[in-house]
Amino acid sequence: MSIRVGIAGWSTFSSMARFLRLPVTGTPLARYATYFSAVEVGNSFHRPIRRSIYAHWAANAPPAFRFSVKLPQTITHELRLVGCQALLDRFARETDGLGEKRGPVLVEFPPDFAYPGESAVRFFQDLRARFAGAIVVDPRHESWFQPAVDQMLAELQISRLAEDPAHLPPAVQPGGWSGFAYFRLLGSPDIYKSRYTQENIEAHAKVVAALAARGTEVWTIYGNTTYGAAVQNGLELMEAVRALSGNNAV
Repeated sequence: MSIRVGIAGWSTFSSMARFLRLPVTGTPLARYATYFSAVEVGNSFHRPIRRSIYAHWAANAPPAFRFSVKLPQTITHELRLVGCQALLDRFARETDGLGEKRGPVLVEFPPDFAYPGESAVRFFQDLRARFAGAIVVDPRHESWFQPAVDQMLAELQISRLAEDPAHLPPAVQPGGWSGFAYFRLLGSPDIYKSRYTQENIEAHAKVVAALAARGTEVWTIYGNTTYGAAVQNGLELMEAVRALSGNNAV
């Protein structure tokens, strides 16, 4: 599956499904996974999640479903990539509970974390040694948006996500490794709240379809969850992509 659409978490889906009169059955995750092919797990950023919980989630999702998981903030915000091998091992063991349903590992940095050079290279080498799948970095400091950094990421097959609203202008476009693209759309003009217009949905669908046609795996995660707009926008995007590409496996 080269195109995936999902939401940051599945907790808001059930209430919106009733509002939209969507037929739903099963557990909250199973209901969500009936309509979407991916989800972003943000809780792993704040606290450890037991391997058994990940395994339970995997058991409640269909075979083709995938979870993106966020690296703990202890690694990125507290240790700032230094001396965190044991924590990486723990995170790998925990998320192994997802099995084949583990999707990309998300690495989010604080806004004041400038690119640290060799320590970043060593960290990403360690991370890549533990995770064979997609890795996506979310930097917030301008020093990360340099050709040399993009080249380093590309060599390790690590992508840089694109975000709206973007913390910095270059972040509106994905970077790093071109084999994987991850879009996180948080709502505009009001972050986490606003619903994207149909015009915006159709424009993004064209971007997604064009990237997929070049062989790039493309994820779009909607984070405008406060009032449930993410559910509507996700469904609208899938419909728009299908209309463009004739791809029913979105």
